[in-house]
Amino acid sequence: MRLDKFVCKSTELTKTEAIAHIHSGAVRVNDIVTTQEATQVHENNQVTLNGRRLKARDFRYILIHKPAGTICSNIDELYPSIFNYLDVDKVSELHIVGRLDVDTTGLVLMTDDGRWSFNITRPAKGCCKVYRVHLAKEISIEVVSKFKSGVNLQGEQQPTLPALLEIITPKEVLLTITEGRFHQVKRMFAAVGNRVRSLHREQIGDIRLDVDVGQWRYLCHEEIQSFSK
Repeated sequence: MRLDKFVCKSTELTKTEAIAHIHSGAVRVNDIVTTQEATQVHENNQVTLNGRRLKARDFRYILIHKPAGTICSNIDELYPSIFNYLDVDKVSELHIVGRLDVDTTGLVLMTDDGRWSFNITRPAKGCCKVYRVHLAKEISIEVVSKFKSGVNLQGEQQPTLPALLEIITPKEVLLTITEGRFHQVKRMFAAVGNRVRSLHREQIGDIRLDVDVGQWRYLCHEEIQSFSK
């Protein structure tokens, strides 16, 4: 974690105030004055501010059911931010783990633990995301094998990684992917001549959506640890 973030997470200081204290020489890391805010500190480092040892607040891990017409941003823009649904302190310290489009609903994870979110989003982890997709046209059984082999998306050279497609009805499917390319699900169906009417994320890894629209909860210890396996 960056030193300025650690100071903020251990105090009530803003980022600007934390950087000012660091530049003034008031912060020590392992008893050495450190004036670079980008210095990386770890759990076993001793960090002090004006002689007082700092201890970062516990990380938070949150599941929320994203409504349609909201954005995965920390601030309101053209559409309202999903963060408006949270009732927690220091919400600005949280970030989204895998964004959804404004019209896409379902499971979103939030945290202030950057290492944890990196383990979920990095491609090598192969974390599965499950989407329920309603389509404009009936899907053919041949698409199952196409998705399993990987499809070429417009404007990209590399095909998608193998994806699992389960047909529920001719116009409703479950799609499991392990990537997070830009508008990937919509582009995958466009590549086979179909169009997504609605998109809903039901699962990330072992975590399933289990709260109503606009509701949220903290993850339990087992859910948090499931991404460290």
